[in-house]
Amino acid sequence: MKNITLRQLRVFAAAARHKNFSRAAVELHLSQPAVSTQIKEFASFVGLPLFERIGRKTYLTAAGDEMLHCANAIAQRLKEAEDALAQLKGVTGGRLNVAVISAGDYFFPRVLAAFGESHPGIEFNLTVHNRESLLRHLADNLTDLAVMVRPPTDMDIVATAFAPHPYVIVASPNHPLARARQIPRATLNHERFVQREQGSDTWNSMREVFGRQFSRLNIAMQIQSTETIKQAVVAGFGVAFLSAHTISLDLRAGNLVVLDVQGFPATLNWYLVYNRTKRLPPVAAAFKDFLLREGAALIERLVEFPFATASAEARAHGATSMPATRSARRRASRAQS
Repeated sequence: MKNITLRQLRVFAAAARHKNFSRAAVELHLSQPAVSTQIKEFASFVGLPLFERIGRKTYLTAAGDEMLHCANAIAQRLKEAEDALAQLKGVTGGRLNVAVISAGDYFFPRVLAAFGESHPGIEFNLTVHNRESLLRHLADNLTDLAVMVRPPTDMDIVATAFAPHPYVIVASPNHPLARARQIPRATLNHERFVQREQGSDTWNSMREVFGRQFSRLNIAMQIQSTETIKQAVVAGFGVAFLSAHTISLDLRAGNLVVLDVQGFPATLNWYLVYNRTKRLPPVAAAFKDFLLREGAALIERLVEFPFATASAEARAHGATSMPATRSARRRASRAQS
């Protein structure tokens, strides 16, 4: 049966539906002898009769009935492939595969939603990873695009910065330094840090920001979950170096404060990364253009991190925008003296 053609399948299916070669010929705009020839060749490949005549009527044989199911299934699969290809030719459909590091899951679904508003019909596949897992997805071609902070230097990729990514030092509102101004970086050498695990994007960013000072910091605990780190800081276990894009809700709720440390916020960049040899599907190419064009402004609006306001208030009033207890204010005063 390997020599059966799609043309023969279509002719057979039409003849099987009508139970009449003449009507099939009219539907297909063929002559009746042409239909008869195609059916004869088709039956020879099958090796069994497909039609039988009883009286003046034509019926399908058991083999013909089986082949009709097969022809219909093939026609349906071809239609599905046709629809999928039509979607891939434009950006009104298709599937967008994006992988992001864990700091991105605080805002990236809303970025995708903004893109989806102007591109209805798109399906989204968003996966969230630590750095190691994300790089593995990228290397194994399991994602079209990756969003991260520190693109790898040992892979053949295209990496484009599309938005600033500020990092801050956060603490509990009751921390002695919560209301201190212009805290020298050296002061942080005496604090306990609760941090993301070694090798993560946050860990590597922290090493870059602190430089030689990094080895003098007291990293008392490493945790793989940013949410758990924040809970440890709220509980007073220590301070943390975190992405500003992960803490906006905590600031509004008053659970955390941003310490006014000299040289902070430390700003790196968000990068859009993909394999250089990969041919991006149309929907991925459209999202790449959208992110490079609108990503920075969109993320700033979505995250709503009140950095300029908080920093200005801290310098004008000697405090961050978060409340502190009277005992904390006394501790902060002693810390400055």
